[in-house]
Amino acid sequence: MNGIFRNLWLAVVLAFWTFPGLAQDLSGLARVEIGTSQITDRWGGGIEVDLALSQGVPFRAYTLIEPARLVLDFREVDWRGVTKPVLLNADNASDLRFGTFRPGWSRMVLDLAGLYAIESAGMKIAPQSGAARLNVTLAATDAADFAARSGAPYDPRWDLPDPVARAVTKGLPGQGPLVVVLDPGHGGIDPGAERDGYNEKNLMLTFARELKETLVRSGGFTVILTREDDRFVSLERRVELAHEAGAHVFLSLHADALAEGQAKGATLHLLSDKASDAASAKLAERHDRDDILSGVDLTGQDDVVADILMDLARQETKPRTERLAQAMIKGITGVGVKMNHRPLRRAGFSVLKAADIPSILLEVGFLSNPNDLNNLSNKQWRINMASGIRDALRAWATEDAALAKLVRQ
Repeated sequence: MNGIFRNLWLAVVLAFWTFPGLAQDLSGLARVEIGTSQITDRWGGGIEVDLALSQGVPFRAYTLIEPARLVLDFREVDWRGVTKPVLLNADNASDLRFGTFRPGWSRMVLDLAGLYAIESAGMKIAPQSGAARLNVTLAATDAADFAARSGAPYDPRWDLPDPVARAVTKGLPGQGPLVVVLDPGHGGIDPGAERDGYNEKNLMLTFARELKETLVRSGGFTVILTREDDRFVSLERRVELAHEAGAHVFLSLHADALAEGQAKGATLHLLSDKASDAASAKLAERHDRDDILSGVDLTGQDDVVADILMDLARQETKPRTERLAQAMIKGITGVGVKMNHRPLRRAGFSVLKAADIPSILLEVGFLSNPNDLNNLSNKQWRINMASGIRDALRAWATEDAALAKLVRQ
């Protein structure tokens, strides 16, 4: 399957280079063309997926077991107007779902009513219009063959975690240095927000380095950055790095921009309950999952068991994360830094989906706000902000260790 995926990706990339005009037309999302896209039964058995797209996108196709399903991953596409009744017209498939599964990427999952392996998968791009047609055919097979050919393919361009990597457990806060993973948002080909010659990726990398220095010089901290330079790191890889480090805390750093320009001041984001449920389902859907929970190998467990174990982990992590957020608010405001009038919010950010690590996304400020931009570009202000975060982490670690002792008693 990996060989097929490489060839498919290469074909799309070559099309971009062969037709320069096509590359210029790919600034917007590819649309799924309603009326000319169908999932149907094949004559004589099997399934055919035929998707008409307004433009070509990199993609991959693979099957997963327990339950049997076909997964199609794309660069993000526009699903507006598309519904299951519009697409699904196949008795050999029992269900269909689709949508964005992480920023910049879309996924379609087709539940199979039997065992059907991928027979062919390809995308044709019209040289003049750039319109594309993705066609995937599946043929009936037996259980042994289906299992052997199933599984999410590893490819460095998707930067999926290495299936053999195992997380290292560092113990509870209070048992040695507090292990903090700092995640400077964006990087590489993804600049993030941009304003007046500044961009989010560089500002957050600078701030992450300064925050690391503040924490390390203070003593009692071990600090790891998800990226040390201007490179792209996938959201899933950022979370896995936290597991590899045995992190006590994961702090993702951002400085967004809003079109209306009214947002100002630092804000904290926690994973919402609804997003947590979706995160469990999506993580459990992966075939290789020995790194979903720190120190727990879920390989070989079915989706239901994996989902239950992650839910149990979140029940313990959620109140610890809430206390971390409150400590952050107190620490940051305690050094005189003004926060947003609604400093604590909840959303489904992908980098917050580690079930067993207290994780927070901190919008240090908004590039769209002139005052925030001045602050973010001011080294003394950043050092002051770093001091507030340090104070918050210290206070939280002390409280968390004390509460952990009470729980053990």
